[in-house]
Amino acid sequence: MGSSTSAGRRIGALVAVVALALGLLPAGARAAATNVVSRLDIAFERTTASKCPVTFDVHGYFEGLPKGAQTIEYRLVGAQEWKTLAVPAEHGIVHRAVLETITWEWAPDSRDYAVQIELNQPDGLRSNTLYSFACGTPPSGETFGVAAEDITRTASGGPLAELAADAQLASVRARSGAQVALVNRYDVKMDLPAGPVSFEELWNAQPAGPAVNVQTMTGGQLRKLLATPNPAGWVLTPSAGLRYTRGGGKVLSMTLDGAPVTASQEIRVAGAWSLIAGFDGWPRWEGTTTYRSGPDDTGALATYLVAHSPVSAPPGDRVTVR
Repeated sequence: MGSSTSAGRRIGALVAVVALALGLLPAGARAAATNVVSRLDIAFERTTASKCPVTFDVHGYFEGLPKGAQTIEYRLVGAQEWKTLAVPAEHGIVHRAVLETITWEWAPDSRDYAVQIELNQPDGLRSNTLYSFACGTPPSGETFGVAAEDITRTASGGPLAELAADAQLASVRARSGAQVALVNRYDVKMDLPAGPVSFEELWNAQPAGPAVNVQTMTGGQLRKLLATPNPAGWVLTPSAGLRYTRGGGKVLSMTLDGAPVTASQEIRVAGAWSLIAGFDGWPRWEGTTTYRSGPDDTGALATYLVAHSPVSAPPGDRVTVR
């Protein structure tokens, strides 16, 4: 009996392989026959203003695809119907495509605040989850990653401002090529306590509002911005790649990814639109706004916390004031 059953399974598997090769199985069966994709990342690109209704293109970045033309079946997590993406024979190591265009309207009971993509393949691969809270808030009790320790602020910015800068850079880097993000101490309101991060804690730490945009400026313009005195005594806190020393009303030294920044080199810098526009005691940024398509700052922080959880506090040493 056992031998007969085993033989039947082998024959059934052989028939399925032959049918698959001949294209006799339905699209869903073909897509689910093997793990075509080893990794899928998604990114937002806002195509309307940051106010509601807000429309995003959801870009997918597929890794591990075998050579040749193929189809991939995917859907938004929670949706019923699968959609099909045709991948051309000539594709790169990472294949990029717009997967969805979503529009979120504001409503008191809206739950439009998160996007994740799943693939129709045996391992059920899912992408990262993206959050934006401009038009909706999560149900009570939902958490967004875990803080491995208290993540605090200092008078000038500190670990929480550094974390927020890292999150804002991550939220726009894939689509804009941003190299740095800057955060204003004013926009970081309360410390994040250790443990699971609730929406209330997330909101209190960085209330939603400003969307993240990108400005292209020269090293000289960036140095001038960072040297500008602020009435409250704050400094602008950078993401991990940028470090600078300020003293005597000027920037004494500045490095990007370990290399000194020259006056003429162009740098793409991300920041909340309100900061770029010159609010809260800072001047309007020089240069050219080259990308206006990020999520809100709270959504960027939630996305980063979930993706990197448990999250430890950055050292808070990217800016030295003498």
